[in-house]
Amino acid sequence: MDPRRRWRLGFAILSALWSLASAVTRYSIPEEIPVGSVVANIATDLGLDAHSLLERKVKLDYINSKKYLDINNDTGELFIAEKIDREYLCPAKTSSFCFLKMDVIIESPIRIFNIELEIMDINDNAPQFRRERIPLDVSESATPGERFSLTNAVDADVGENSIETYYLSESNEFTIEIQSGSDGTKYVDLVLKASLDREKQAVHTLILTAVDGGIPARSGTASIIIQVLDTNDNSPQFDRQVYSVDLIENAPIGTLIMQLNATDLDEGVNADVTYSFTLYTPEKTQEKFSLDPSNGEIRVKGVIDFEEVKSFEMYVEAKDKAVNALSGQCKILVFITDLNDNHPEITIKSSQSLIKENDPIGTVIAVISVSDRDSGDNGKVVLSIHNAEILPFALNKSSDEFFALTVTKSLDREHIHGYDIILHVTDRGTPPLTDNETISVTIQDVNDNSPTFPQALYTIHLMENNEPGALLASLTAHDPDLHENQYLVYFIVEKEIVNTSMSMLFSINPENGNLYALRTFDYEREKEFLFHIEARDSGLPPLSSNVTVHIILLDQNDNTPLIVSPWRPQGAVIEEKIPRSSDKGSLVTKVIALDADSMQNSRITYQFLQITDTPLFSLDQYNGEIRTTRMFSYRDPKDQHLVIIARDNGEPPRSATVTIKISTVEVVTQFTETTEVPVEYDLITDLNLYLLIGLGSVLFLLLITILVIIVVKCQEPKPSQAAPQGRNSIISQRNSSTIADSTLISSDAYWYSLFLAETRKGKVVVRQPLPNGTGFIVSSIPGSAALTETSASRSSTLQESSSDLP
Repeated sequence: MDPRRRWRLGFAILSALWSLASAVTRYSIPEEIPVGSVVANIATDLGLDAHSLLERKVKLDYINSKKYLDINNDTGELFIAEKIDREYLCPAKTSSFCFLKMDVIIESPIRIFNIELEIMDINDNAPQFRRERIPLDVSESATPGERFSLTNAVDADVGENSIETYYLSESNEFTIEIQSGSDGTKYVDLVLKASLDREKQAVHTLILTAVDGGIPARSGTASIIIQVLDTNDNSPQFDRQVYSVDLIENAPIGTLIMQLNATDLDEGVNADVTYSFTLYTPEKTQEKFSLDPSNGEIRVKGVIDFEEVKSFEMYVEAKDKAVNALSGQCKILVFITDLNDNHPEITIKSSQSLIKENDPIGTVIAVISVSDRDSGDNGKVVLSIHNAEILPFALNKSSDEFFALTVTKSLDREHIHGYDIILHVTDRGTPPLTDNETISVTIQDVNDNSPTFPQALYTIHLMENNEPGALLASLTAHDPDLHENQYLVYFIVEKEIVNTSMSMLFSINPENGNLYALRTFDYEREKEFLFHIEARDSGLPPLSSNVTVHIILLDQNDNTPLIVSPWRPQGAVIEEKIPRSSDKGSLVTKVIALDADSMQNSRITYQFLQITDTPLFSLDQYNGEIRTTRMFSYRDPKDQHLVIIARDNGEPPRSATVTIKISTVEVVTQFTETTEVPVEYDLITDLNLYLLIGLGSVLFLLLITILVIIVVKCQEPKPSQAAPQGRNSIISQRNSSTIADSTLISSDAYWYSLFLAETRKGKVVVRQPLPNGTGFIVSSIPGSAALTETSASRSSTLQESSSDLP
């Protein structure tokens, strides 16, 4: 073939291939359609055989995008591989179009097809105001037609789905005007349409509604609070309404961008102007730039990143310093020039900060994605775990950019409470850029430990007469678990004592285990208590343990000794009578006191507190017996006063006293030598006062009767007979013989004294004359025996006694 013809044929074939590669196939889909949805049959659209796609190695080559689509090599269908969010893919609103560009490459033979996928917006975002409440100050001197800047709403959607218009609630004084920015953003100004009268209405509250153009339409509202001010009728004015400036990214902090200048025709304070960002200026923009309020200088104060934002819009307000300040506004456009400065990024898609110690191996803790906004080797990244060999975790790659962090070893909270997992990512650029991210994982406890008390039995000694609410002890249990598994609740295990519940006697603080007494206890009624305290944790299911509490009451010397014998009314003096002829050691009386306490507190000793004649009486300190230490003499006073104190052995000791008046009496009576005198007795025992008075009255009548009988007997003399010695005479009471130990009486006065003394002791006294007539012998008979005998038996006894005399 001619070389010229060959060259022409090759040129024609190359031109055909170039025309095929230059052809662009376009598709349009709405955003956020489900994964797996079919976009088109690319084999049919490109004129390819669907059955040969795998053999011809058909693949998609993406241009500056993620893998949102893929080709089914069996059917030739182009389908959605990942959910597409238009607002994420195309954040800038400079254009309503958003495209994904990719190439379809066929290797056998080599062919290249250009594909553009247009992502159409849907109305999935409602308009939102940066502030729900917009305060606004308006001078009452403002003229109709004056405009006031309002914060605009933002809508992430574009085109018809972005903000279409604003509506203002009904107002006679205000209306709104809507303006469009260079990117199609709608701005709204509040316009005064009628003069204001502050004295008529000082505050106007309006509702501003932003509505988008989607179907169905979405809306957002904000409240406008207008404060009507007075005077100051000139507002500051800028020389231009719009300023444009270029700025390189990563410009040093403090770099001066421009200096604004606004003038105010007023004078003095009303002409002093301050500068500030208006509500139109986004908060992110205000974080990047600073505005000097006094001179209007705008400087860089944050890091400027081209990949984050390619341009900024700032709305500056110049306001005077009058009481009713006026303002003017201008717009500044800042365009950013790009530099290569992007680090790889780690994004935690989902994570668990708490995992249980019994979670199985393979449990997923976190899902992680890595990305780099650079391209080529600078955009390729490697992800690893710092010190992975000593941690029970590993990374498993689930896709090109996603990793799963999983558990590889058993966890033990008691050994290690938590982990800080450091993720390290680096790109393949020169020099490489890196980034780190830390995931903190806390091992959560399971309720596998029961509460334990330091000891199984608590013995608590409690003094009686305690104050109600007194703290007895703190019964604290320990649970090595955490959180609710460690939170313990204490309570008393119910038990009844004499129909009384334990919870009515004692109380325990459910939070700290402090045990309190609810009542005042009396040792004389209760001696001890035995019950159980249960500690229960708050886990599921709850675990518990018991401890035994033994409370022993201690006696307190809280009872004063009570003198029960000789009995007397409160404050009264006990009167005792004793014959002056009483022998040494004679029992005068016995003091008996009782104490309701126990042990040392109930041991009573007796002592003389006061005594008229110390050597005359003795007091047994243990049994309270008062006896004579010698016989009475005529020098001794007739009345003896004794004050006896009964004191217990407590600390401090308690005591009671009794006053006894002892009167000595002389026994004097006159009888004939042949007279037998059976005398009834006067019995005084430790009875109550009324019984004592009754017995005294009976005794008095008995004595009168005896005296009458004696007088009658004296007029009719009879042979005297001595009383038998077996009748408990005075002599026999002393364990002596009848005549040898009988008392010889030669004095009638002494006989009368003895008669009264023996009668007081409850005995019958008989006086018998001696055979030689020189004196008498006196015998006594117990009253109980004398009362049971008849008069006849008494006569025979006297006669028998008389015959025994020599």
